[in-house]
Amino acid sequence: MQRGKYVIPFSQLRMTDVESVGGKNASLGEMLSQLAEEGIRVPDGFATTAQAFRDFLRANDLEHRIAERLRQLDINDVAALARAGAEIRSWVVSAPLPPQLEQEIRTFYQWLKGDAPGEISVAVRSSATAEDLPDASFAGQQETFLNVSGVDAVVARVKEVFASLYNDRAIAYRVHKGFAHENVALSAGVQRMVRSDRGAAGVMFTIDTESGFADVVFITASYGLGETVVQGAVNPDEFYVHKPMLAAGKYPIIRRSLGSKLIKMEFDPTAANGRTVRTVEVPDEQRHRFSLTDDDVLELARYAVTIERHYGRPMDIEWGKDGIDGRIYILQARPETVKSQAHTQAQQRFKLKN
Repeated sequence: MQRGKYVIPFSQLRMTDVESVGGKNASLGEMLSQLAEEGIRVPDGFATTAQAFRDFLRANDLEHRIAERLRQLDINDVAALARAGAEIRSWVVSAPLPPQLEQEIRTFYQWLKGDAPGEISVAVRSSATAEDLPDASFAGQQETFLNVSGVDAVVARVKEVFASLYNDRAIAYRVHKGFAHENVALSAGVQRMVRSDRGAAGVMFTIDTESGFADVVFITASYGLGETVVQGAVNPDEFYVHKPMLAAGKYPIIRRSLGSKLIKMEFDPTAANGRTVRTVEVPDEQRHRFSLTDDDVLELARYAVTIERHYGRPMDIEWGKDGIDGRIYILQARPETVKSQAHTQAQQRFKLKN
């Protein structure tokens, strides 16, 4: 599928496209195109460009209205921040997409659907143009919609993703960090869902997040969709894999701990307004066993090492195990921005006075 004016398939994206589609979508394209031969599986999809977002605002005369509304805002006034954010988001959601942008979204959705009988389920996620840069942490500030089905729902969710650039937290963060609102744009990524609601999902790091020790892969896992792990809503299973032992072909799982895994997130086709997921309790017998096999853990660790080697830096990686086909997929990968930037060698000297 060839790229359009406003929409680009993941397979044609590289890390050099960060300014166009944000760090998250550029990274998905990089892995899909560059790491498939090394066994990394990334669900396919497409992304709208930052220019699509800007042209959408311009076509609806929203640029100046939003700039003026934010110029008057005191972000320390929580009530005023909430009012301004809600007002701007309502402007965005109620505005029509430019005809060419909407048509391209519909065309690419049909391409992604292929010959599948019935509708497919996709995730619609945000990817800000400055997201995942070392001095910024826009990740998680905008909306994510899971289990979105049908092209009309996808078009509606794309607009809600656009609107989420103006949620309260995102507005306040940009002001505190000195980012001009008009210099930050949003790309919407539309990606086929992995049925981890019937399997497991989680996050892994190519570094120990507590100590900064670089020779381990730290893996967290729980049942269902990975949002419960990402949001800290569940106590997951944890695994530490020693990289040198993995490379040497020795048994490398050096530590594991069983999480309580009290809840999981799964698809809910009866839910309304595009939020077609629900949280349910995990049965007792599943809570008391690990959500991954040793083979799963080793496969994830190999993926993590491959991704870290490709990017040349510690990485923070979201993954999902499809409960239908049994395969593990990489859903996101971004630079690890906490421990890898900590100045662990800094020393201070204090002189005690009598």
